[in-house]
Amino acid sequence: MTTTPLTPKAIRQIILEQSKRAHVGHIGSCLSVADIIAALYAGVLNIPAPGDPERDRFVLAKGHAALTLYAALYLKGWLSAADLNTFHGDGSLLGVHPEVHLSGVDFSTGSLGQGLTFAAGAALAARMQRSQRRVFALVSDAECNEGSLWEAAMFAHHHRLANLIAIVDANRQQALGYTDDVLKLNPLADHWRTHGWDVYEVDGHDVAGMQSVIAGLNTVDGPPHVLIAHTTFGKGVSYMESQIRWHYMPMSDAEYQQALAEIGVIGAVAGASAQTNGAETR
Repeated sequence: MTTTPLTPKAIRQIILEQSKRAHVGHIGSCLSVADIIAALYAGVLNIPAPGDPERDRFVLAKGHAALTLYAALYLKGWLSAADLNTFHGDGSLLGVHPEVHLSGVDFSTGSLGQGLTFAAGAALAARMQRSQRRVFALVSDAECNEGSLWEAAMFAHHHRLANLIAIVDANRQQALGYTDDVLKLNPLADHWRTHGWDVYEVDGHDVAGMQSVIAGLNTVDGPPHVLIAHTTFGKGVSYMESQIRWHYMPMSDAEYQQALAEIGVIGAVAGASAQTNGAETR
């Protein structure tokens, strides 16, 4: 079992190591939400154990950032180093998108626009069961282009699901371009207010700040809540920050070494350093 504290730095190191070992992309998206996931799993989510029926529920609507979630599960001690090192391997439960068959994953996600629907249903189920559990959904700002998301937002407002908290990873870009160029929704907060949500704009890299806002929410009565978390895509690695190509590209050996140096750590958190294959991606 790991003794490494669950911190944004530890999460970023695992993202880089496992992305390099598996030679896969989505690195920038994962780095974007590292601080949000750290805030949730190191002080917000009430999850005594992954199978506890009264646990808070978490929906990673932007499922392509699954590696960030796996890092948190590992650092919580709910995922072994051996299993973590199967990420993206044949027969592994740790796919590029999360699957509910893996302990600690409440919903299979990846089809953008559906995650908030799952979360709204889970929040309503908690109310019907007279449970105090809360439901958190981490969505992307590009996902707000999807009509199904706004249907879920209207549903949640109609039912006054105060136990539902959405967090929007507002990194301002997506696979095919910058979000404002693909479908402009700014000011994004106004769209959520129009749909009746309780809205907060936060720094998505300020762990303590996000935890403070969430601690002050009324999750018993009133409307659902949303944090517009302003983030930087690829946060922590200079050549990835705000660069579209890092939605998909894997790292070369040199890029991997530079990325590790820039986040300030060298060596393996999960017990095995990344295997490099000598392939250059530039």
